[in-house]
Amino acid sequence: MDFACAKRMAGGMGDMLDAMVRFDEIDVDDEVMGKLRTVSASTIERLLGPTKKSMQIKGRATTKPGTLLKSQIPIRTGTEWDDLRPGFVECDLVTHCGITTKGQYVCTLNVTDVYSGWSEQRAVLNKAQIHVIKAIEDIALALPFKLLGIDSDNGTEFINNHLLKWCNQENLTFTRGRPYKKNDGCYVEQKNWSIVRQNIGYKRFESKREADLMNMIYDLVSCHNNFFMPSVKLESKKRDGARVTKKYSKPLTPYRRLLACDQIDTDTKKRLTEQFESLNPLELRREIVRLRDILYGHHTMPRTEEGGIG
Repeated sequence: MDFACAKRMAGGMGDMLDAMVRFDEIDVDDEVMGKLRTVSASTIERLLGPTKKSMQIKGRATTKPGTLLKSQIPIRTGTEWDDLRPGFVECDLVTHCGITTKGQYVCTLNVTDVYSGWSEQRAVLNKAQIHVIKAIEDIALALPFKLLGIDSDNGTEFINNHLLKWCNQENLTFTRGRPYKKNDGCYVEQKNWSIVRQNIGYKRFESKREADLMNMIYDLVSCHNNFFMPSVKLESKKRDGARVTKKYSKPLTPYRRLLACDQIDTDTKKRLTEQFESLNPLELRREIVRLRDILYGHHTMPRTEEGGIG
């Protein structure tokens, strides 16, 4: 479960164990299974805490502000969005430039739905507007709900005429965060680490073959994250002097949030349930690791007669 925190692991334990039993990935007696299904978050933290300490690696920020269209793209204040339904997403671009930003390098477009936490990623060859908009269009088709609005940072890859025109054509709400306020995009920023960096890392990638491999990984990561990885949402925040009390929701996977959503039609819920029951989370992780080894040059990928990746 990608070293998820104890509360998230406890919240997703049931679906994970059901899938492991369904695909014969676990063989334990009833006593152990009962303990796994009822284990508390504090016990998980005590047992796994020592193994979750690892090196903290920081990347480089490469966002360059786009200024020409800021007056036409409003800063998100909350009034333009309906966060109580799926379809309003935050977007960000994660760079894979290694230790230098010189030259061309692959980037990842990260898109996260605010209501459900459903996330999709696409690797693009560079920050060119044409690549970013094509990736957004692909993700819009892949989402299990209709895209209603986009919120981005102030980078030129988003603040441009092409994306503004496309949003207007598709009747999408297009807003932006405040300059230099990363917390305005807190939902997608969190996924930059938990999905992109944890699965791809900080190495430099430049070629189309590497971008294609990354997209193969992201297809698998999408299934693993959206169907098996729970997340919590801030429900309320109360300030009493210097003390701030926060209340969080019960950990749920994006899949479970969509099943409970009244705006999602029955056919979509049925299709999502069929997909969920067909997925083996351990096999997904094994394939992700195999493709990541190929991406990092530990193994070679067979090629088709046309020269593409097999």
